[in-house]
Amino acid sequence: MEGSRPLKPGTSACLWLGLVSVAVAFLCSEARTTPSPLLSPNNGTCTGTSRCRTGIILPIWYPEDPSMGDKIARVIVYFVAMIYMFLGVSIIADRFMAAIEVITSQEREIVIKRPNGETTTTTIRVWNETVSNLTLMALGSSAPEILLSVIEVCGHDFKAGELGPSTIVGSAAFNMFVIIGLCVSVIPQGEVRKVKHLRVFFITAGWSIFAYIWLYMILAVISPNVVQVWEGLVTLSFFPICVLLAWVADRRLLFYKFMHKKYRTDKHRGVIIETETERAKGIEMDGKMVNSHFMDGGTTSNLIGLIESKEVDESRRDMIRILKDLKQKHPEKELDQLVEMANYYALSHQQKSRAFYRIQATRMMTGAGNILKKHVAEQAKKSTSVQEVHVEEPEEYVSRICFEPAAYQCLENCGAAILTITRKGGDINKTIYVDYKTEDGSANAGADYEFTEGTVVFKPGEIIKEISIGIIDDDIFEEDEHFFVRLNNLRVLETEDELLSANSLPYPKAVLGFPTVATVTILDDDHSGIFTFESSSVHVSESLGIMEVKVLRTSGARGTVIVPYRTVEGLAKGGGEDFEDTYGELEFKNDETCKFVHVKIIDDEEYEKNKNFFLELAEPRMVDMSLQKDVPDRKLTSDEEEAKRIAEMGKPVLGEHPRLEVIIEESYEFKSTVDKLIKKTNLALVVGTNSWREQFMEAITVSADEDEEDTGEERLPSCFDYVMHFLTVFWKVLFACVPPTDYLNGWACFVVSIAIIGLLTAVIGDLASHFGCTIGLKDSVTAVVFVALGTSVPDTFASKVAAVQDTYADASIGNVTGSNAVNVFLGIGLAWSVAAIYWHMKGKPFVVEAGSLAFSVTLFTIFAFLAISVLLYRRRAHIGGELGGPRGHRLATSAFFFSLWFLYILFSSLEAYCHIEGF
Repeated sequence: MEGSRPLKPGTSACLWLGLVSVAVAFLCSEARTTPSPLLSPNNGTCTGTSRCRTGIILPIWYPEDPSMGDKIARVIVYFVAMIYMFLGVSIIADRFMAAIEVITSQEREIVIKRPNGETTTTTIRVWNETVSNLTLMALGSSAPEILLSVIEVCGHDFKAGELGPSTIVGSAAFNMFVIIGLCVSVIPQGEVRKVKHLRVFFITAGWSIFAYIWLYMILAVISPNVVQVWEGLVTLSFFPICVLLAWVADRRLLFYKFMHKKYRTDKHRGVIIETETERAKGIEMDGKMVNSHFMDGGTTSNLIGLIESKEVDESRRDMIRILKDLKQKHPEKELDQLVEMANYYALSHQQKSRAFYRIQATRMMTGAGNILKKHVAEQAKKSTSVQEVHVEEPEEYVSRICFEPAAYQCLENCGAAILTITRKGGDINKTIYVDYKTEDGSANAGADYEFTEGTVVFKPGEIIKEISIGIIDDDIFEEDEHFFVRLNNLRVLETEDELLSANSLPYPKAVLGFPTVATVTILDDDHSGIFTFESSSVHVSESLGIMEVKVLRTSGARGTVIVPYRTVEGLAKGGGEDFEDTYGELEFKNDETCKFVHVKIIDDEEYEKNKNFFLELAEPRMVDMSLQKDVPDRKLTSDEEEAKRIAEMGKPVLGEHPRLEVIIEESYEFKSTVDKLIKKTNLALVVGTNSWREQFMEAITVSADEDEEDTGEERLPSCFDYVMHFLTVFWKVLFACVPPTDYLNGWACFVVSIAIIGLLTAVIGDLASHFGCTIGLKDSVTAVVFVALGTSVPDTFASKVAAVQDTYADASIGNVTGSNAVNVFLGIGLAWSVAAIYWHMKGKPFVVEAGSLAFSVTLFTIFAFLAISVLLYRRRAHIGGELGGPRGHRLATSAFFFSLWFLYILFSSLEAYCHIEGF
C-alpha cells in the first residue's frame, strides 16, 4: 500500500542514531550518581549542581524539585517542544537556503574581444563557487549552531556557556563521522564518488582540524581558562583567511601560478570555471597556442571568453545531446513536450549546490514533495494553459488597387506580356476605374515593346483584371531590358451618372495600393544564354532539409543547352556529414530560362554552426553541335568570317556567378529552444519564489515524496507525507510571510530568515538546557547528544541525496569540512570576541573553563585525523574514491565512522561526569 512503504535507508539510519543517542544519554544520567572515586576531578566542571537556570526567553518551570511523575511529564514536554522547534528551524532554514541559492546564482554577461577583433558574449557568475560554499552556503547550513553560540553568550550577561561551544563541537563530530559514514554506504552498488576539487578539500579539511587544535590551544595552553581579546579576534579572522586560501587554491594563484591549468564551462549553466589539467602547453585560440602564465592582466581577464567554441558551448552541447536522445526515444511527442522532458532531465543531472540539496531534503522530509518534479509539472501546466491568441485582421473598408505580382519576365518572342491588377478589400460592389501607362526603362517603346495606355474597369464583383503589353521581337543580340507600367488616376463610380475621384469623396472608398508600378523584363532569345546563380553566396538553415538553388539563363534562350554542376567541400563536409554530395547536368530547353538544383542539407542540430561548401557550374554546351562546330582551318571568306563571329557570339557561356558559396547556419528555432532550456536550468528558478501567493499555496499543499529515479506516473501522497505535512503546516504557513526570494535578489528573504532562525535558536537553547537539567544532564552532554543531532538531521538528508545524485563527492564531503571550520571561526570566534571585549572594557578577564570542552576538542581532533586518513586511503585504485566502492570496504568504512562517533559521545559524556580523567 502507498501509506505503508518501507523507510528509506537514510531515514532508518537516523532513527537508529537517535536511539543510540538516547541510550548514551540515559547511561550518562545514571553514571552521574556514582562518580568514580579513583580519579581526581581535574575537570573544573565536574563540581557543582545541574539545577535549572532561567533561560534567555523561557523562565524556570516551578517548582524546581517536582515529583517523579511531574519530572517525567516535564521531560516529555521539553523533548517534544525541542523536536517541534527543530522542525521549525529546518523549514525557515529552507527559506534561508533558497535565498542563498538565488543570491549565489546571480549572473552577468561580459563581452570578450578576441585577438582578431571579433567580440563574443558569455555569462559568468557573480559569486565564485568556492567562496559561496564557504561563506553563504556554510552559514546557511550552520546558522543554528553559530547563532546558538552567539545568543547564549550575549543572553547570559556575556558569560561563557557550555551549550553553544559543545553544540558546535558535537555537530562537527556528527558531520564528520555520521554524515560521511552514511554517504559512504548509500552509493549504489558498483559505483564510487571521488572528490573532484582535491586541493580545495585539502584546504578546508586542514582548516577544520586546525580550528579545533587552535580552540584547544587558547583554552588550555596559551591562556588556560581565559580567552583574551586578541585570541577571540584572531579566531574570527581565521574565517576570511580560510576563505581566501580556498579561493586561491581554486583559482591557482600565487604558488599555483606555475602549475598547468585550463578553462572549461560549467556543464549545464555555461558558467566559466577554471579546472585542473595535465601538462598542457597552452590554450589554442584562433589557431595560436597561448601560455596562460605569461599573459598580462587584460589578456588573462579576456581569456574567459577566448576559448574554442567546443569549450564555450559545452553546456549547450549537453542540452542538444539530451534533446536528440529524447527525440529518438519519443518520436511521437511534440517539441514542447520534449522541451519539458529535457528540462527535467537537465535539472536532475546537473551539478547542484549544497543549498539545493538542503532545501530538497527539508521539503521531502516535511511532505512538500520533490521540488524538481513540481517545478517541471508547473512549467508544463503553464505552457499548456496559455491559449493561442488569434489577432483578427480589421475589416478593410477601403479598396486597394495594385499590381500582383510587381515583376514580370517574358522572352523577346513571346508576343505580349500579361500583367495582373487586383482589387483588395472594401466594397467589391462598387465600380472602380484606374488608368495605366507604360514607361521606358532600358527598353524603348517602339523598338522593344509597344507603347500602351488605357483604363481598367473593375465592375461589381470583379477583383482581378489583366492587361496586355505587346513585345517586339528582333534578331539583334542585346542584353536583357526592362520597362515599367504605372497605375494612376483612380476613380469610383458612386451613381450611374456620377464618376468621382477618390480624393473628392467624404472618405476614401478606394486608393492605389502597393505596388503601383510593375517591372517587365524582356529576355533576349537571340543568344544561347548566359548561365549564372542569382548571387555569389547564400545562407541556409541546417533544418532546411532540401535546398533549392535557382540557375538563371539570361541574355538569350535559344536552343537546348546542357549545364553540368557539382558540389565542392569547404568547411562543411559531404558524404552525408553536413550535406549530400550532388552532381549532374541541367538541360535547358529552347526558351527555358530557369532551372533548379536540389542539395540535401544534413540537420545535425548544432547550436552555432557556420560551415560552407560550394556549388559550381561547368562550361555549358549546346545539344545541337552544328551550332558550335568549328570552321575548317583554312582561310575564310568574308561571309564565313561573319557567320563564325555570329556563331561565337551565340554560344552559351557562364555568367557573373558561376560558383555559389552555401553557408550552413544553425536552425533559429532549434537555437532558441536550446537558449530557452539553458535559462530554465537555473536552479534559482526551481527553489526561488516570486510572490507571497505562491509561498502560501506551497505551504498548504501536500505532495508525494518521490525519488529522482521515479519515472512513472504521478503518485499520490503517502500517509507519512500527510502526517509530516500536518505536523509542520503551522511553520509552513507562518514562514510563508517571509519576503519572496525575488525581492531585492534574495537579500530581503536572507535578512528576515536569519533573524527568525536566531529567535528560534534562542528558544531551542532554553528548551535544551531545561530538558538536560530536568533529567540531570549537563549542558555539554545535552549539546553533544541532542542539540547537535537535531541541528544536523537536515544536513544528513541533504548529504545523502547529494552523494547519490552527484557525480562527485564534493557536495557531500567537501562542504562538511568547510562547515566545521566555519562553525568554529564564526560561531565561537564571534561570540568570544564580543564577550572578551565586553569584559576587557570592565577590566576583568573573560573566563572560559576548559574542562569538558578541551577534552571534546582533543578527542574530535584525533578522530578527525583518523577519518580523513581513511578517506584518503580510499582514493587508492582498488577502491576508487571516498564514497561507495566494493561492498566489504564500504561497510567497513561506515562501521568505522559510526564507531568513531559513538566513542566520541561516550568518552565526552564519561569525562563530563569525571569517570575518566580529562584536562
